Amino acid sequence: MKIYTRKGDGGETSLIGGVRVPKHHIRIEAYGTVDELNSAIGVVRDLYPEDHAQTMLLKIQHTLFDIGSHLAAHPEKSKMKLPEIQSTEIALMESEMDRMNDVLPELTHFILPGGAVAASHAHVARCICRRAERCTVHLAESEPVESLVLQYLNRLSDYLFVLSRMIVHDSGGTEIRWNA
Repeated sequence: MKIYTRKGDGGETSLIGGVRVPKHHIRIEAYGTVDELNSAIGVVRDLYPEDHAQTMLLKIQHTLFDIGSHLAAHPEKSKMKLPEIQSTEIALMESEMDRMNDVLPELTHFILPGGAVAASHAHVARCICRRAERCTVHLAESEPVESLVLQYLNRLSDYLFVLSRMIVHDSGGTEIRWNA
């Protein structure tokens, strides 16, 4: 299988369902940003070897691929059976945040990204996640987007914030207070 097709050389690409759109289309921006987020989470996984986080982050990466397939599919023309996004995946992130927060010191101030290399990368992933959410909300203003996709992205950014704090805690680092 060749990776290159030359079909996108003119600035268009195909959605699942065969519809051609410009590469700057908000749907392409949305799933491209989810792909970027997935890559950033891969960096966090590589830098933070804690077993429980490894399992959770890998599950998140698979779900992000599922979300990308939903965003890459034309809402009317696609006939492909897409993987379901489950509300249980959102509940799992919430329970994971609760578990980490039981160990972490109470958050009483805003903190700056940093404190450990893996934590900084988790913050970068969090920012990319927020951008993916904004792009997907923008797309949802004009085309159908499954509500669980939006909920998942919203919760994932929260999870990545708590994970960044957990990484700093586990590494013996110090959270950096924002001097307001």
